[in-house]
Amino acid sequence: MDPGAPPPPPAPRGSLWRRISRLPLSMMLASVLSALGIVQLSFQLGNTAYRSLTWSAQTRETKARIQALERDVKILKDAERNASNPDYLREQARCQGFVGADEQVVVATNAPEIPGENCRVVRLP
Repeated sequence: MDPGAPPPPPAPRGSLWRRISRLPLSMMLASVLSALGIVQLSFQLGNTAYRSLTWSAQTRETKARIQALERDVKILKDAERNASNPDYLREQARCQGFVGADEQVVVATNAPEIPGENCRVVRLP
């Protein structure tokens, strides 16, 4: 440098110190915002997982209910179809304990209270 040249102007005293002093504040603010973002993301992921599990359980329950209703519809259709079939009606009457007019009633002393496997119990909804 030239010995006769004037020295460079001094840096403004507050600008560098102000930039240095703002750095920790900026870092703290960025850390707080990052932490809030992490908390919000964690909540959203947890909420999504909870909703997914809840919806899956409700879907399984609904499918099971649909299957039960479809089975009930099939039973009702079978009962409607056989409502005029005398053999079917006779079988259902025997399962309930009825006896034909020309038949003799024989009671076993060791008979169970509930009919056994000779009757196919059909639950009508």
